[in-house]
Amino acid sequence: MTPSWSEMTRAFGKIGVLSFGGPAAQIALMHTELVERRKWLDEDGFLRGLGFCTLLPGPEAMQLATYAGWRLRGTAGGLLAGLLFVVPGAVVMMALAALYLSYGRLPVVEAAFLGVKAAALAIVAGALWKLRAKALRGPLSMAVAAGAFAALFLLNLPFWLVLGIAIIVGLMQPHSANSPPVSPPQDARTLRTIAIWLAIWWLPLLALLVLAPHSVPAQAGLFFSWLATVSFGGAYAVLAALAQNAVEVQGWLSAEQMIDGLGLAETTPGPLILVTVFTGWLGGAQGGVALATALVTLWATFAPCFLWIFAGAPHLERLTAAPRLRGALDMVSAAVAGVIANLSLWFAIHVLFRQVADGGFGPPVPIWSSLDPGALALAGFAFGWLLILKRNLLETLILSAVLGAGMHLI
Repeated sequence: MTPSWSEMTRAFGKIGVLSFGGPAAQIALMHTELVERRKWLDEDGFLRGLGFCTLLPGPEAMQLATYAGWRLRGTAGGLLAGLLFVVPGAVVMMALAALYLSYGRLPVVEAAFLGVKAAALAIVAGALWKLRAKALRGPLSMAVAAGAFAALFLLNLPFWLVLGIAIIVGLMQPHSANSPPVSPPQDARTLRTIAIWLAIWWLPLLALLVLAPHSVPAQAGLFFSWLATVSFGGAYAVLAALAQNAVEVQGWLSAEQMIDGLGLAETTPGPLILVTVFTGWLGGAQGGVALATALVTLWATFAPCFLWIFAGAPHLERLTAAPRLRGALDMVSAAVAGVIANLSLWFAIHVLFRQVADGGFGPPVPIWSSLDPGALALAGFAFGWLLILKRNLLETLILSAVLGAGMHLI
């Protein structure tokens, strides 16, 4: 069944507004809404799309939303889904950046955000449990997921290496050659799609470079376009490059402000890479062009995502019809479970503990004496409210934020 545009808008609008908690929670929310509740996508199609988006540069959850919209209503559907996933969080992030510059850190707001982050732990736990049942089908996939988690969390190996090993494992497995033929997409159409989206992405930026080549918005457009092209592994994988350029090279903000921006991005809806919008706002504010720089940053960060999806998605069905390539994508899906487990544990450590030591080449080490009882209590409430009592997600987020603010005031 093809959903109507109003149904699409309601579904993806809900996903965009409630997409707290990073990629694990966002993927779980999309699975609940699109596969379980509305049955617009089947299980295999959703997991293939997830594996495909994980291989692309940029935020996998945003690209998964775009891919889902494309599957349902073509290019227009992908645009609608992708924009609804990004725009709510981008608007919130710009508002928070403006408030941050005007008032600095507001303790009561930080306390409310702590409640939201604690609730996100419950969302992530539910996501992992569902993903375990869906993506881990047999001892091999479970071993790949466990290996991916250990490689990322314990050994701090590069994301691309982990996925590369998963692909090799999938390609080496014996597969049945009986697969239905799939008509390949037309090469001319793919080339036309690439040309159109390259123009959409770069023409505004080139015009800006011609008119104001030394301005902060022009420099932001160049840097964030580069970052969007190399950002394999999600936001955490490119934070070092982002921080080095924004803090040390450009001087757009301080290291402390960069950390604050990351904290704000973790507690707003949408992908964590929206920290780039915060960075662009603070960088542009120095020259009185905060809004312009933030908008250019948003454009340069997310316009490439539509290019990757609209050019690559038509080829996915043909590629996964080949037994060995489908096996490789299945192993990528299994590795994604380990990737999400790694992100989830990292997130939990940083929410529940006030101080975390850098593990160097190993995992982050929480300072046990810095355990935050308030965060632990809020997380316990969210677990019970959402996962045991099965209450509404929005209700859980609101109550957790109110409780967090209330605990601070008391």
